[in-house]
Amino acid sequence: MSSEDAGRDARRKRFAEEARAERPDLALLCLLLGAEASPPSPGGADPYGVDAAQIELDRLAGLLPYGARGARAWASALAELLGGRCGFGGSSPDYQRLESSVLQQVLRRRRGLPILLSVVWIEVARRAGAPVYGVALPGHFVVGFGDPAERVLADPFAGGAPLSGEDAELMVTGATGAPLESSMLVPARPLETVLRILNNVRAWASARPERTDVALWALELSLLLPAHPARLRYERAQLLVQRGEFLRGAAEMDEYAGIVDGIEPTAAEAIRHRARAARALLN
Repeated sequence: MSSEDAGRDARRKRFAEEARAERPDLALLCLLLGAEASPPSPGGADPYGVDAAQIELDRLAGLLPYGARGARAWASALAELLGGRCGFGGSSPDYQRLESSVLQQVLRRRRGLPILLSVVWIEVARRAGAPVYGVALPGHFVVGFGDPAERVLADPFAGGAPLSGEDAELMVTGATGAPLESSMLVPARPLETVLRILNNVRAWASARPERTDVALWALELSLLLPAHPARLRYERAQLLVQRGEFLRGAAEMDEYAGIVDGIEPTAAEAIRHRARAARALLN
């Protein structure tokens, strides 16, 4: 096994262990995810920037004013520091960059997707003792401060601009055509956030057929999460076949067919047919 493979296996073992922890560390999971996309620094003690990024989050938290009180005060302090003084934010071109889903790169570039910018807000605020959480609105992740009785929403993609209830309603309606529901404002759990980031990475890769390497690691990390859609196993099998790994892909199709056989036997047989077709590509 090469040193690169050994390093990857060690990272993924750590990712899987953290995902199964009683209280998963959102920042660490995002940084281990980002390490899949970041080339190692030769000879570095922290080749993927995990420790350096944690230190930067600590540093930013130390710049917040001491003793803020109330959700609105915390939201204002984070917007002034991160959106104002530090220049964190996003724009349309950021959706076209893989770096926008990599926490290490978002901390360096101070640009990213709404969900990664929200992770920065959450992790900086949490370190300073703020009552903060992610809010997984359809199509646009934001952050919330305070309890439901005094909830204040902010949009890190817009530099931490406050979101009124009407703003959130318009955001959801624009993305889905459906009204805002109270269930959409429930604090997002760390593993839900990480899976959504991985879904974004897979969407980025799906638009770029030459980047099946990115699609594969995003799928493999998703499968390490304790709760994930079962269909991801089939997607991984299909991707392996697409990459020319016909036997591995066919074997995983057969395994998945065995899972769905008792529920949808017709679908299972169709999957087995695709597995046979994949093996035939070797002839």
